[in-house]
Amino acid sequence: CAQHWRPTIASGTEYASTVHTNRREILRKGPMNELSVPTEALVVVGDGEKALFLRNKGDPQEIQLEVENILGHDNPATHEQGTDKPGRVAASVGTARSAMEETDWHQLGEERFTADIADTLYRLAHANQFEALVVVAPPKVLGNLRKAFHQEVVDRITGELPKDLTSHPVPEIEKLLTA
Repeated sequence: CAQHWRPTIASGTEYASTVHTNRREILRKGPMNELSVPTEALVVVGDGEKALFLRNKGDPQEIQLEVENILGHDNPATHEQGTDKPGRVAASVGTARSAMEETDWHQLGEERFTADIADTLYRLAHANQFEALVVVAPPKVLGNLRKAFHQEVVDRITGELPKDLTSHPVPEIEKLLTA
């Protein structure tokens, strides 16, 4: 299902954004530029190769993240994964030939990994392992995750941050989430 993200500015320091999914709207509100991470919320910090599953043991004002799980995925560059030159196709009329587009194996690996993250979150949501979810990922990966999320996961999302923080240490992630 396609999801569309449309941030809109409300009054003062408040913002509202709406995620449309299956003809249902979910409205999220909070102070602008501030992400609220509830106590016991699951925080997923991921990119196309690594995902950290963190739990907030503190409160929304003083976040204390503990690592619960780390998912990893070895995804080398496309030129390291491809084995042959792109194929060529002959025109049905005449002698013209043209090259076929080479498969981007790295991009495919990223998409598969985001599907794995979404599947893991669905299983956790189905088992009631979290009530609130905060997702932190680069914009492109965040978009792929939104497409892959099951409705049960979408219903529990309390915040999203479009940044790549997977290489940051946990104390720095805590600071960036409270900033």
